[in-house]
Order: sequence, then C-alpha cells, then structure tokens
Amino acid sequence: MKTKLKAALTLAAFALGSLSVAPASAQNYPSKPIKLIAPFAPGGVADVMARLVGDKLSKSLGTPVIVENRPGAGGNIGADVVAKAEPDGYTLLMTSAGILTINGSLYPKLSFDPANSFAPVSLVADMPMVLVVNSAVEAKTLPEFVTYARKNEGKVFFSSPGNGTTPHLGLELLQRAANIKITHVPYKSGAESLNSIVAGQVTGAIETPPSVINQMKSGKLRALAIAGPRRLAQMPDVPTTTEAGIANAEVLSWFGIVAPAKTPPDIIERLSKETAKAVHEPEVEQKLASLGTRAVGNSPAEFDRFIKSERSKWDQIIKQANIKLD
Repeated sequence: MKTKLKAALTLAAFALGSLSVAPASAQNYPSKPIKLIAPFAPGGVADVMARLVGDKLSKSLGTPVIVENRPGAGGNIGADVVAKAEPDGYTLLMTSAGILTINGSLYPKLSFDPANSFAPVSLVADMPMVLVVNSAVEAKTLPEFVTYARKNEGKVFFSSPGNGTTPHLGLELLQRAANIKITHVPYKSGAESLNSIVAGQVTGAIETPPSVINQMKSGKLRALAIAGPRRLAQMPDVPTTTEAGIANAEVLSWFGIVAPAKTPPDIIERLSKETAKAVHEPEVEQKLASLGTRAVGNSPAEFDRFIKSERSKWDQIIKQANIKLD
C-alpha cells in the first residue's frame, strides 16, 4: 500500500508540475530568437513582408526575429519545416494563400497537412488580382469582354505562370462566374506569362497589381476589373468584378503568419496582437501599399475562418476543373 501511495503522490506531483510549467513558459515568451520562415526566394512579396513584419516584431517582442528563406515546391518545403518544428512559438511561417488553401488539393502527397499542421496567428496583408487584356482587344469594360468572349469562343486565351497557380485558378473561377470559356495557356514563369500578354500572343490574364501597373501606364495593357472586395488606390477608376456585374469572382493573393499546431494559445494571442500592431504602423502600411497589398492584421479566430472559407472555395474549383499536379 505504501508503494502504491508513493507512486500516486509522485504522479500527482508530476501532473501539478506540468501544469505549472506550461503557463510559466508562455509568460516568459520570448526568451530567445524567433525564426520566421519565408518559403519563397529572397526579394519576393513573401520575403519582403517577412522582413518588414519581422523587424517590427523584433522591437516589440524584445528579441531578434530572424527571417530564413526556404524556397521550393510552391512553398511546401518551407511550410514543412514549420509544420515539424516544436510548437513553442520560436518557429513561424510567413505563408501564402497557396500553401494553406490550394496546395492540399493540387498535390497528391504532402509531407504536412495544410488543414491541421498549423495554428493561425494573423493575416498580414491581402492583394486582389486584376483582370487585364492586351490594349488591342476591343473590349473596354468587363461586360464588353464577357460579350466578346462569347462571340469569340475558342479564340480567347489567358496566360498564367503555370498550372495550379493563382492566376490559373482565378481564370477557372472567372469562367464559371461569367459563364464564358477561355483557353488557358500556362507558362513557366510570371515574366513569360506577362510578356505573352504584352506581345499580343494571348488575350489577357488575371495578374497581380505590381506586375501589370507599369504596362498599364505605358498603354500596353488595359485593366477591366479588380477581382477583390474593393477598388485599389493605385487604380481608382477600375471597378471591382462585382461592381462590373460579375458576382463571386474574387481572387485574392494573401500572406499571413502561422505557427506549428499546438503552440500555446497565449503565445499565439500575443503574436497576433503584435503582428496586427506592426502591419498598421504608417511606414509598414505605406510599404505594403506600394506592393499593391492592403495591411490587415486580425485575430487567430478571424484568420482561421478566412483560411477555411478560401480552402473550401478553391478546393471546389480545382475539383471542377480537374487540375492535378505531380
């Protein structure tokens, strides 16, 4: 009996000790440098955002936030690093929309589960895509383009940086929302895709604002609509797809911070508040706006709902279009 009682007391003491350690570790967070993984090459939007936000977090958290680039496989390599990291708040991911809402439906096998491997922290910024056409195309508005596409079925082509990319999926969404048919022409890069529109080899595309704005200013491309919930400050005269009469055609490119699943909720909450504060500092908002993005900064619960909604939308589009990647 003494042996059993001793064992029981030891177990109880261990349990109480465990309960007391967890909150203490969260209260003392952070006590060492934080690694923020940017899963794309240096110089890209995800990398720039990671460094902008990381610099502000370093100051507000009082510890270095080190940005580490882990590019490859559409962001999956960097995401895998974070998915397998200790859930202690010291390894974070600057994720893109594709990693959490698209790749799970595109790739037959992933080494992590986009739906369950991460804990949402905060949406950093979003960027609506822009529907553009070569300036020689006779359609001047989105309704005119819909009419044009129906009259010229089989002769309208949209480019993209490749199968399964956001521009490709945006095209599939547009076709269904507008009840039109457009031939998809995939290229190997965004530069090749854009050049094909400018050269008139294809009709148009659904592109990011930064990639097309200079070509619009030079008169080589024409923007027909913003595929987002609001107009862009850089293109105030371009209506949204909804304003132009096509509902349910929003295509957002976005970036946010996530941590490994099972990271303590109070650490997640602190990171979320500091991230929201960081993205709304005037210099950060200004820099994000120059990239064609809008600073957001929301709660973990809000970010989680947004991710699930986006995942459901793109999963349906990918299945309907039968898009698969090896």
